[in-house]
Amino acid sequence: MKTLADLRAIKEKAKKEMAAREENTKYRIVVSMGTCGIAAGARTVMTAILDEINKSDIRNTIVSQTGCLGYCDQEPMLQIYQAGQAVITYGKVNDPAARKIVKSHISKGTVVADSVFMMH
Repeated sequence: MKTLADLRAIKEKAKKEMAAREENTKYRIVVSMGTCGIAAGARTVMTAILDEINKSDIRNTIVSQTGCLGYCDQEPMLQIYQAGQAVITYGKVNDPAARKIVKSHISKGTVVADSVFMMH
């Protein structure tokens, strides 16, 4: 990068790539990463989700993080958003549960009922 024009070109390319990715997005997984979530193991959950998505070559899902959702006793928590569907909030998620959620909910569209904290 040598000039401001180079920086602008990089920015525009990144914006186009993000827009294209969001067009093809079916799911958005949001991991609660407040201090209570992190203390309960949210980093391990995030790592498991990203690993399982990569191993399964899933391309229709965006993973992000948020702060505390206010249900500290249910941490680690994650939410799955899908257009036109209720938001599914999974609670007390650990590494195996995170992998199961990706394999079942994200890959097959089947909610993992035994890990659901709430639907809204």
